[in-house]
Amino acid sequence: MKLRLLVMNGSRIVQHEQDGQWRNEKVDKAGALKPGIYNLYLASRADKRATCSGLIVHADKDSVFQQVDKRYVAHARADFDKIPEIGSALRISYDAQGKADVSAEAVQLSRGRSRSL
Repeated sequence: MKLRLLVMNGSRIVQHEQDGQWRNEKVDKAGALKPGIYNLYLASRADKRATCSGLIVHADKDSVFQQVDKRYVAHARADFDKIPEIGSALRISYDAQGKADVSAEAVQLSRGRSRSL
């Protein structure tokens, strides 16, 4: 089943494809998610040997979806003791037993240019 999120006007709309049409499944508050279209059906399975850092964009009964750079990673929901909060920036790695180890992602400061008047 294809799954995507639409985030606009402060709402997060969960959609799935049925007979070539996108159908709304659930609507709730967007929280910290930026407006846009999140094509979660393009997500790759999490590599348990790697660490993933990024924003949690969705969680359903099977998976927890994380945006890592410009791609999506699907973590198995069963690997988490507690499901992460949507919109939180997290670093997810796995222990020797295959359970998810979740920690807050360090805030990265960037140098930007600003115009002073």
